[in-house]
Amino acid sequence: MGFGRDLRNSHEGLLKLQDWELKLLETVKRFMTQRVKSDKEYATLLLSMTQQTEKQEAADYVSTVSKSWSQVVRQTEALGRVMRSHADDLNSGPLHRLATLIRDKQQVKKSYQNLHQQLESHNHKVTRSDLEKLKVTYRQLSRDANAAKEKYREALAKGREAERARERYDKATAKLHNLHNQYVLAVCGARTQQDEHRRCAAPALLDALQRMQEDMTLALKSILEEYCEISSLLTEEIVKVHQEISAAVEQIDPLAEYQHFIDTPEATVEFDTSLLEETENLPTNEILWNTLTADSLQAMLSSATEELALTQQNLRTKEALANDLDSKIQTSQQNAERKSDCVLLLSQKLSLLELRHAVQLLRSSEARLASQKALLDAKMAAAAASPPPPPPALALPYEDDARSVGSTDKAKEKSSRFDTLRHSLAGMIRSPKAMLGSSTSFFDVIPTSERPLAEQEWYHGAIPRTEAQELLRQQGDFLVRESHGKPGEYVLSVFSDEQRRHFIIQFADNQYRFEGTGFATIPQLIEHHFSTKQVITKKSGVVLLNPVVKVTTLYIHVHTNIRGNFGEVFKGTLQRDKMPVAIKTCKEDLPPELKIRFLSEARILKQYDHPNIVKLIGVCTQRQPIYIVMELVPGGDFLSFLRKKKDELKTKQLLRFAVDAAAGMAYLESKNCIHRDLAARNCLVGEGSVLKISDFGMSRQEDDGVYSSSGLKQIPIKWTAPEALNYGRYSSDSDVWSYGILLWETFSLGVCPYPGMTNQQAREQVEKGYRMACPQRCPDDVYKVMLRCWQYNPEDRPKFSELQRDLAAIKRK
Repeated sequence: MGFGRDLRNSHEGLLKLQDWELKLLETVKRFMTQRVKSDKEYATLLLSMTQQTEKQEAADYVSTVSKSWSQVVRQTEALGRVMRSHADDLNSGPLHRLATLIRDKQQVKKSYQNLHQQLESHNHKVTRSDLEKLKVTYRQLSRDANAAKEKYREALAKGREAERARERYDKATAKLHNLHNQYVLAVCGARTQQDEHRRCAAPALLDALQRMQEDMTLALKSILEEYCEISSLLTEEIVKVHQEISAAVEQIDPLAEYQHFIDTPEATVEFDTSLLEETENLPTNEILWNTLTADSLQAMLSSATEELALTQQNLRTKEALANDLDSKIQTSQQNAERKSDCVLLLSQKLSLLELRHAVQLLRSSEARLASQKALLDAKMAAAAASPPPPPPALALPYEDDARSVGSTDKAKEKSSRFDTLRHSLAGMIRSPKAMLGSSTSFFDVIPTSERPLAEQEWYHGAIPRTEAQELLRQQGDFLVRESHGKPGEYVLSVFSDEQRRHFIIQFADNQYRFEGTGFATIPQLIEHHFSTKQVITKKSGVVLLNPVVKVTTLYIHVHTNIRGNFGEVFKGTLQRDKMPVAIKTCKEDLPPELKIRFLSEARILKQYDHPNIVKLIGVCTQRQPIYIVMELVPGGDFLSFLRKKKDELKTKQLLRFAVDAAAGMAYLESKNCIHRDLAARNCLVGEGSVLKISDFGMSRQEDDGVYSSSGLKQIPIKWTAPEALNYGRYSSDSDVWSYGILLWETFSLGVCPYPGMTNQQAREQVEKGYRMACPQRCPDDVYKVMLRCWQYNPEDRPKFSELQRDLAAIKRK
């Protein structure tokens, strides 16, 4: 019995169920609030009555009745005090926990919707979208192959250009066969994905949600039980009412709450045999191995093997994190004194649910990739003993006269990365007028349809969606960009009627269009809509008025390769003023989300100007690869600097570095920027030994100064605060913890933190209260600052402005 038994009806039913339960909880909350209010009013009335009665009583005659009456009044006063005490207990106990439960339940609903959407989107992509794209291409290539075959027959019949016709036929057949293999693999993977989705991933998410629901039902039950205990007055009538309430509460059974969901079968993914109607000798669900596919099959096998290994590594990491968190929750539950304490564990259980969801997705991916690899392994193993055969022969009327046509390899020109980096850098330049000159402006230029797309002033290249939206400010503003989510596709972004709209430029039959007339190039399409003011689509009514022009080109000369994370970093020179710069590149084969993360560093840095923050000069998103141009900091990274110069550095110089880092972080704190990766390796030493904060790849800028994340991938464990590791909650307070580690690195002259410990050991020791000892060359006052940075509760840590002030005072001593 459970949510996971019904994959067809569970989701919609659960959303309605959660809405209903939230309404019920709000009703319970209003009821309890009113009960607290009425009890307080009743207590106030009782106390007021007793005070007035005592003032009105005559004290000149004492009788047994008056004594009894006085006792009644005194007991009534005591009852008033008891009622007031009960009202306070209800307010601070059940009512407070009920408000917490409602917030947690709202968060559970939101997280469930996000996780379900991710799961369904992933499943739909693998089992439908990707297959449909391959099927469309399959049919097109099948038609192309048949057309080439007919032309070959005609050439043989006419006796001329048979060799060229045969070559074109071989190429068309090779494309079809290779795509056939891709489709077979995709069907195999989709079938496995669908099976994993139906058997494991979807039921696991639903069943995990059911367990969360049951935990929250148990928490509500404990709240109501405590409410019953506090509100009971032990009179016969109220006891009877209380028994009725208790009996009703006791009937709440979390295990029997959700019994009405049933199992529903779902259709399976199969090879679409209609694709073979126009082909010859292409088997269903079988890999083709011949001279046309041998190389691509080997490449597919290598790619599948690498992706499977990476998936399995990520899976082991997530499973270890989930098991560790589960153990902590179990221990906390065993140590809980009251059942009502389980409310406090709901946030941890939600984190565990999200981790287990990630594990299940990775398991589905692992199974899908393993099935595809097994299919490839089996084919390659069976074919290992003999060379690949030629493709199936073509039956032609003049086959005896046909001559073998060989294919020649065409040389592919490869430009070096240095030549690539000499291309233009545009967009997000700090001072466009200084770079353009006062007499130069592109903002009045109307783009012409004759120039290539990359040279159009309104084409901004691979700029992220969020960056494009910032550039669109007035009615009719428009630009064209390359899609991050679907590389190779182009998007028109327009500001219209106070909204920023995004239209995918359709490409079919070798023409670009929106919904009307097609054009051979994108510039011709945009020029048509811009000049004629024809709407983009009839439904939207959007008209192009003002091209948002990118800033002009900035040329650089590249010297040497420095280092790199997302790609490579080069040292170069701006040709306009011979200024040395650092050029960070983004690998072209990175997933879209990592490209966006790469550009997020530039989006953050372009807003800042501080002597202890590395400066941004410009970004180029017009073509691949994407570049970020930054000031060149000649001293290199701070960690290497400390290790290289450790015999020369004095305490005063180390204190100056500490003050510089605190000043830069105080500036970021004032901008609500959370760095999340503060460490010596991510600081740079500039001219005059000025320290600059760098590497904002993990940074986030949040309005409330708090960022939440449920993943632990690529997190620097030894530098990260406990609340960030345990709950994914980042803030400037968590940056202060990392700053304490940076201080320790500074005064230990580049020693790795928690020497002799693994990441897991360091994390466990910190939870037990361990803090690193004072480095040998560190002043006691500085070590006290470190310990303040390492307070377990984030609220107890100092602000960066305080750290800057205190360390500057220590430096002056």
